[in-house]
Amino acid sequence: MGKRAGVLAEESHAVIFHFNFSNYFKMLRLAWREDLLAVRCYFLAVLLLWVPPVSLFHAVCFFLDGILFPQMLRVKIEKPVFMVGHARSGTTLAHRLLLADEDRFSAFMLYELYFPSLLQKKVIRALAALDRHYLSGFLEKRVQAWEARHYRSDAHEMGLTIPEEDDIVNYYSMASGFWMTKMPYMADLDFYHVDDWPQRKRERLFRFYSDCIRRELYLNGVEKTHLSKNPTFSGRVGSLLEFFPDARIVVNVRDPNETIPSLLKLLSRGYRQLGWSVDRQLESLRAMADISYDTYRDPFDVLEAHPDVPASVIDYRELVSDPLAAVEKMYNDLELPMTDAYRALLAKEKKRAAEHSTTHTYSLDEFGLDRDEIHTRLAPLFERFGWVNPKTAPAEADV
Repeated sequence: MGKRAGVLAEESHAVIFHFNFSNYFKMLRLAWREDLLAVRCYFLAVLLLWVPPVSLFHAVCFFLDGILFPQMLRVKIEKPVFMVGHARSGTTLAHRLLLADEDRFSAFMLYELYFPSLLQKKVIRALAALDRHYLSGFLEKRVQAWEARHYRSDAHEMGLTIPEEDDIVNYYSMASGFWMTKMPYMADLDFYHVDDWPQRKRERLFRFYSDCIRRELYLNGVEKTHLSKNPTFSGRVGSLLEFFPDARIVVNVRDPNETIPSLLKLLSRGYRQLGWSVDRQLESLRAMADISYDTYRDPFDVLEAHPDVPASVIDYRELVSDPLAAVEKMYNDLELPMTDAYRALLAKEKKRAAEHSTTHTYSLDEFGLDRDEIHTRLAPLFERFGWVNPKTAPAEADV
């Protein structure tokens, strides 16, 4: 299977834009059955009036790529690095630390994920250069003002020119987990368990994904290594190894007593804005909690079945306390040489990484969970990483 998939990735039809019609029509049905009229109209407007023309535009540009940039078709994706792990486990911090090794890695910026065509990327970069040269950055300032309004968050720094999760490249293909933040029908839509999708459906998805990576490498440097970080990819590690046989895997881990309620709290804000009842919110949050348990277990299950795959585990505690040591360990595990310049840069990151820690606390009761359940569902990992169940841990003695 691995050999077959590797050939598939190299000989893919790189001018065909992928659109998952089965997901799209299922989302339409869910939107049509929505009880709240305002929410139903909003979802249907997005799916019927916005998605089709945007996806068609991307499809046309994707096709033109093959005509305008035929050399792109010969770009090879060699030994990509895929970083997975539960949301809030330090994947963003680790990803951006690694991208500081600029001569080695290539990654998508957010705007490049929303505009997956090589033609689109080149036009946007050309317009940005003209704006800087002739308009003194007038358009750039307008874009920055728009970013300040739309990407303000204390949970996750985002921006159009900041590296982001590869899964967004599948957004207008209707195959991205980010749709779960827009249409939060967690019990009905499953963008996580991709390894369980039918073979043909997975082939179409990963053919398109590899074509997008190929375009990015053509733009950033064919000699570079693609670096991806995606919590939702925890459910497709098996497929990543199938379609990228020489891939290397990095798993970020953090105490689930911190990550799971943090994610649920973030999602619950969006549910309240929809006007959903408490029962409907809890139903989707319960489904998301079940996915969270899989997010922790699935990467290790796949790697255990593939012991020859180069892999590394980054513990969040080590990442924020000593980023140099954490990244050095990962480089050693993946057999990547580290330059002196990059090592010196990491040595300066200790203070900034420590600031990544949070003092937020969350009540599990509001999500219908308790710490015993988390400990029971993830007991082997609690033992492996020395996480403590606060509910059963002995109280510290007073000093």
